[in-house]
Amino acid sequence: MDVRSKLGKVDRKYLQRFVFGRLGARRREVLVGPKFGVDIAVLRVGGGNVLVASTDPLSLIPRLGTRDSAWLSVHLLASDLTTSGFAPQWGIFDFNLPPSMRDLEFASYWRAFDLECRKLGLAIVGGHTGRYQGCDLTVIGGGVMCAIGREDEYLTSAMAEEGDDLILTKGPAIETTAVLARVFAKTVRKALGSRLFEQAWRYLTKVSTVNDALTAVSAGRHEEGVTAMHDATEGGVIAAALELADASRLGVDLDLFSIEITEETRELCKLFKIDPLISLSEGSLLIACRPHRTSAVMRRLAAGGTNSQVIGRLTSNSGAAYGSMKRGRVRLRYPKFDPYWKAYWLATEKKLK
Repeated sequence: MDVRSKLGKVDRKYLQRFVFGRLGARRREVLVGPKFGVDIAVLRVGGGNVLVASTDPLSLIPRLGTRDSAWLSVHLLASDLTTSGFAPQWGIFDFNLPPSMRDLEFASYWRAFDLECRKLGLAIVGGHTGRYQGCDLTVIGGGVMCAIGREDEYLTSAMAEEGDDLILTKGPAIETTAVLARVFAKTVRKALGSRLFEQAWRYLTKVSTVNDALTAVSAGRHEEGVTAMHDATEGGVIAAALELADASRLGVDLDLFSIEITEETRELCKLFKIDPLISLSEGSLLIACRPHRTSAVMRRLAAGGTNSQVIGRLTSNSGAAYGSMKRGRVRLRYPKFDPYWKAYWLATEKKLK
């Protein structure tokens, strides 16, 4: 297999073989620990409260620039955390910078990073910053965000229930569209034309599910609304749906044929030979919702300026995943790799601009 197809997150088999059997000491306060398809950890802290936390890499993509890269890093972390239904409160960040990175570059990155944390109401309470041989762009570190909330209010992607509707916000391949349109702007503009290119260029601000998640839970939680949320990152909408169903020990039926794909995303994915339904889609949030509250959640999202649609339903048949397509009903498999990574590095090697 091409090494580029192995880039990105490791799969469930890898985690089961090397990680999940070795998780340090057992502690009674750990309510939710590492689990495939679950975005957060949950710790009981007393007084009826829990601490929720998430972690992710921090990146600087040179062609995105320092400010947009910082915005993206903050929101990728915050998007995971807010699938709990809680807004981020504190953060700890580790930067392992390449020796070639100029001081002014990091200063610009950090100013934008700090500004976005302030907007989210997040206090930066610790971290580590250094330069090390062997470090390089685009991943320059990692971070943790956390929050405290009521134990009876937190959500995880393992809490969905049989019969829940699956709501998708925005659509598929959001981050794929955002990054490729900016990193290979000249190529994309030439292929898509100015109108579609300009629409794709504006996708960067969509690469966050923070508002999606907090707006959705404002309509109700658990039996009165949202039961689980999961953001569609690597492997796209299909991987996210399978992960959420797997975490909740349920099956899933998706109406793939009806999933709305914007013209700009469809054409960009054709250009880079990417299937938009299995490609990097941070910015798309999957929401499992009690059917009697689906309309209320979608109305609340629409009022906040976020489009959404019901794309399927969770079933009692654990492990059974099906998708309805134009040619009929098919069994869904977890994507072997996300085509975004191969497309990105092929375009980089070809020196596309």
